[in-house]
Amino acid sequence: MLHNNLRATRNFGLMFLTIIILAVSSCTSRTSDPIAAPAESVPVAELVVRSDKLYAQRADLLNVREALAMLRRARTAEFQNYDVAWRLARANYYLAAHTKDERERDNAFHDGVEAGEAAIKLQGGKPEGHFWLGANMGGRAQTSSLSGLADAEDIRREMETVLKIDEKYEFGSAYMVLGQVDLELPRLMGGDPAAAVKNLEKGLQFGQDNALLRLRLAEAYLATGHKEDARKQLDTLISMKPHPDFLPEHNEAVAEAKKLLETKF
Repeated sequence: MLHNNLRATRNFGLMFLTIIILAVSSCTSRTSDPIAAPAESVPVAELVVRSDKLYAQRADLLNVREALAMLRRARTAEFQNYDVAWRLARANYYLAAHTKDERERDNAFHDGVEAGEAAIKLQGGKPEGHFWLGANMGGRAQTSSLSGLADAEDIRREMETVLKIDEKYEFGSAYMVLGQVDLELPRLMGGDPAAAVKNLEKGLQFGQDNALLRLRLAEAYLATGHKEDARKQLDTLISMKPHPDFLPEHNEAVAEAKKLLETKF
């Protein structure tokens, strides 16, 4: 009888242990199932509008970071949206070019390149993706000599593509970037200050109000010994009325122009 009681107790224990194991397995199975991300409650078009308003106030980098957050939400909701992709590339470029945090800078340039490439895959016949991809590559190149050499031809290719599609885009800024490449690369690597002057002068046809383009042209004139031409560009830049859509860039160009006038003349 005792033997039977022990057997019954043992069987009950085994059965109880089996129930516990099944219950734990069931809970583990439920909790390991992927949790679906909540659906975006704001229409993508509205997120884009909000991001544009924030980007317009980009002199404060907090606004740029918030704009990027809006655009990331929009891209999660509509991954194949071209307007979201190129705006991500643009906002990442501005953040990378102005942050003092090196890690944030490197991450932003990386994300900007990725977003520009995505935009080109979606609509390669439009200028925005090509321009902002090239801009991010250029910014990355300025922070790394190895990236600079590797990216130079890719930057040229993207900007030349912009010119083929719409040479007026961003007030001739593709010419400006080409001029910078010619101006900043060593001659042995394809740099050519005289070619920089030509590209920048071409850009000026479409960028009379482009303060940064005038600044780069002044630098190219100085590099080629045309000091008076450089002074004219700097004087014009400082005195001209800023374009309302590019006030942060205008203010940066004016500050750099004043430094050049103080140090070079």
